Amino acid sequence: MLPHSYEPAAAVLLLLGGALACFAGYRLFRLVLAIYGFILGGSIASSTLAATNATGQILAWIAGGFAGALVLVLAYFVGIALVGAGLGALIAHVGWSYFGSGDPPPALVIVLAVFGAVGAMVLQRYVIVVATAFGGAWTLLLGVVAILDRRAPAGRSADVWVLYPTTVPPEARWLPIAWIVLGVLGAAVQLGITGRSRT
Repeated sequence: MLPHSYEPAAAVLLLLGGALACFAGYRLFRLVLAIYGFILGGSIASSTLAATNATGQILAWIAGGFAGALVLVLAYFVGIALVGAGLGALIAHVGWSYFGSGDPPPALVIVLAVFGAVGAMVLQRYVIVVATAFGGAWTLLLGVVAILDRRAPAGRSADVWVLYPTTVPPEARWLPIAWIVLGVLGAAVQLGITGRSRT
């Protein structure tokens, strides 16, 4: 949760971080872990404060973001498993929202997250490439949607901007298709160009 006036800056950061992960995620995997740890940690920390406390939200976002980034970078192998689990959970949510309504069954999310985590450890290079390409594509597209949609969506306060990373807006039914196309393109770029060797 951030003050609504910070939405454009946050959207641009989502777009740039997503593009970096999508097209160079394997080569820069530790940096990608830091970016996603920062986003996750900041989101969790800032959501613990009241919507009226703008300064507290920003400070909590920064502190939580640095803590999240540090945790994921230090837990590199755990981070790989978490990336695979996260990709599995994202696939469950996006697929369910595209073909059904509401949240997917918890068992489906858990099963896909476990398969993603095990797969990430067994096939590290390819899973990192696919996970960063598709995770980055989704993050990039979330930034694009936030930039294009300047209205306060129904059900959200106009005073704060809340990131709902797995929710497809009703007016953006094109999002899952664009995600697949961009994710495949990102994986192809990484396998062919940027993912040949990791620093």
